[in-house]
Amino acid sequence: MDVVINGCRLNVDVMGPEDGPVLIAHHGGGGIGSLDEPKGTFGPLSDRFRVIVFDARGCGKSEGIPPYSHEQWAADVDGLRQWAGVDKIVVAGGSYGGFISLEYAVAYPEHTAAVMLRDTSADGSNLELAFEYARNQDRVEINWDNFNRYWSGNIRDDEDLKARWAEIIPLYDYEYDAERSAAEVEARIYRHEAHNWCFQHNWNSYDLKEKLPAVTAPTLVTVGRHDWVTPVSASETIAKLMPNAELVVFEKSGHSPQKEERDTFQRVLRDFVDRVVPAPK
Repeated sequence: MDVVINGCRLNVDVMGPEDGPVLIAHHGGGGIGSLDEPKGTFGPLSDRFRVIVFDARGCGKSEGIPPYSHEQWAADVDGLRQWAGVDKIVVAGGSYGGFISLEYAVAYPEHTAAVMLRDTSADGSNLELAFEYARNQDRVEINWDNFNRYWSGNIRDDEDLKARWAEIIPLYDYEYDAERSAAEVEARIYRHEAHNWCFQHNWNSYDLKEKLPAVTAPTLVTVGRHDWVTPVSASETIAKLMPNAELVVFEKSGHSPQKEERDTFQRVLRDFVDRVVPAPK
């Protein structure tokens, strides 16, 4: 459905009981992500949660009205909270969506019941480790001009973004499946303006480490052991800084344990929410 939030039309999907506690999940991949990812990850919790997923402004099928800043994306999450008519939400997100979930918890602590994170970071330092990994891996030959353009936000158009994503997607999985990755490349919606904004405007100023100790909401931090772009050390930093955080590492996953170890990942999610947001008796 289309919902206008903060003056921007967003593509939104809602699952679960209308009277259930609300979980709002933000997708990863600014400019290459969509609601399909968090729907697959958090949709199974809709047996007792009202799960809200959406394409962020400038992404997927939503309207492209800048700014595509962390502040604006977090404000849009809060706009959805208000639209849902609740005081507190469980906020969730993976990868770039984890950035926005953390930004939300910092900016709106009074409305944050719990936080669920997957393969993310509290600042932009993970990119240095990602470049080091890319230089030392032997899975794919790196075109460094394209690689640098991707990570600096100098993508020319949507087709350029798609082609650059296709070049680096082999780095993301624990066990690379070329056919599956090719299908994923084709399934995505590409919005290069939002992607470029992420790395031209957002990245260098993103650093929440000093603010995270003040976030007291229960927090689940998950990460794949072999994640190349937001490695385990990034999640360890988050878990150490947040006073009520717990860390779970998935040993046979890269950047997407929600897919690579799906059954175990779902059990971890369920255990966490059952403890911190117990079902009504």
